[in-house]
Amino acid sequence: MVALIVIALCSGALGAIAWAVDKHRTTFGAVLPAGMAVAASLLVWIITMAVGLGNDSATAWIPWILSIVVGGAAAWATAGFVGRTRHAHQVRQTTAILHMH
Repeated sequence: MVALIVIALCSGALGAIAWAVDKHRTTFGAVLPAGMAVAASLLVWIITMAVGLGNDSATAWIPWILSIVVGGAAAWATAGFVGRTRHAHQVRQTTAILHMH
């Protein structure tokens, strides 16, 4: 249980950093990349534990590290994709509104 809490906190922190660094962060909330990071990391942890990588002392580190890495990657990908997509949509809407007059 402690492993899940540590992984969730580390992934959530990576999600918060991904939001803070993104230049289009005003287009989406801070919880979106953090939530994606936590969800992805916990899903990877569940899969790696189900496969049995946490049972042997030689492979016990894989669920920890892999979960945090995948969570961070999910956070950065979410922030980048959603930020650019929503920014482009807002620019199109603003341009359409300005062309109406």
